[in-house]
This record gives sequence, structure tokens and C-alpha cells, in this order.
Amino acid sequence: MSVKHALLALLSEGPKYGLQLQQEFEAGTGEVWPLNVGQVYTTLQRLERDGSVESDDPVEDSPQKRFRITPDGEQSLAEWLRTPPDLSSPPRDELVIKVMVALRVPGVDVHEVIQAHRRYLVQLMQQWTRLKEDEGRFDLNFALVVDAELYRLDSVVRWLDAADGRLKRAALEPPAPATSALPRHRRRVGVTR
Repeated sequence: MSVKHALLALLSEGPKYGLQLQQEFEAGTGEVWPLNVGQVYTTLQRLERDGSVESDDPVEDSPQKRFRITPDGEQSLAEWLRTPPDLSSPPRDELVIKVMVALRVPGVDVHEVIQAHRRYLVQLMQQWTRLKEDEGRFDLNFALVVDAELYRLDSVVRWLDAADGRLKRAALEPPAPATSALPRHRRRVGVTR
């Protein structure tokens, strides 16, 4: 998640104080992703150093500065919003690694490991669904976060089901003859431009 760009987006609405940015960030994300106010000020200092925001001098009786976005900050925000994230390489996923490691550990039933994680994920999905039913109709941002989380969890459950099926089929097939090592560099998946 880009805290930097989230703060620029909030500042695009008008000048704000650091604490105000922290509160609006949390409210804007359905209060699912807490943000430390120290991280807000550290990020604002970097943005100011880089010319993306500028601040007022604090008023005599207030130690706080108000920050506002600069034209460079507006351009950076616009570019970030329109640039797709690089998803051409899979992220290092702990659950995927855990399943692959379970295959190598003597005495571990990888199917039981898969099912334990599957049960946990289904319970999480049920909890998120209850939250969505209770609060989603009142808070659009929260509903969007819950929808994203439900789709993400669903995809992980489906991957676990597919992995379990693949492992069961592989156990029925005779072992393939040893082949040379995989190439050092795997081809990256992606859209050519």
C-alpha cells in the first residue's frame, strides 16, 4: 500500500494537518488499516523534501503545520493512479511456501495442512461476511475493503483446492524421469507493450 500516495490524495482535497490526515486515512479505508501518526509525519517530511507537498509555518499558538499538495505532487498522484502495479511476478506468499515445504517434511500430511488452512480461511470469510452485513451498508469504504478481502480469501481457498487436487493426481501418477535443472531465469509473465 502506498501511504505516500494516499496522503497526496487526501491533500488533493485541500490543506490538512498530519493528525487530520491520519484520521481521514483510517476513516477512508474503513478503519481496517491503522496508520501510525509518526508514519504520517515521516512521510510528509519526505514528500516535502521531494517537492510533492509544502507546509505553512505553524501559527504562533499551535505547534502543527498544515500541508498542501504541490503541482509536482498532483502529477505524481495522477501517474500513480493510472499506472498498474507490477503483478508480472508472483509475490512471495507464505501459504504457498508452507505447502511446498510440507511436501518435503517427513511425516507431514500435506493434505491435512491444506485442509487446516482452508478451514481457517472459510472461517475468516464468514467473519468478514458478517461484518459486511452489519456495517457495510453504512460505510462505502468499509464495504469496498470487505469485498476485496472476500474475493482475495476466496481465491486463496480455490488455490488450496486446486493444489490439493494436483497433489492427489500426482500421487497416482508414476514418477517422471529425472530431468535437467530448471533454467535459472524464468520468463516473466506480462503484457507486452
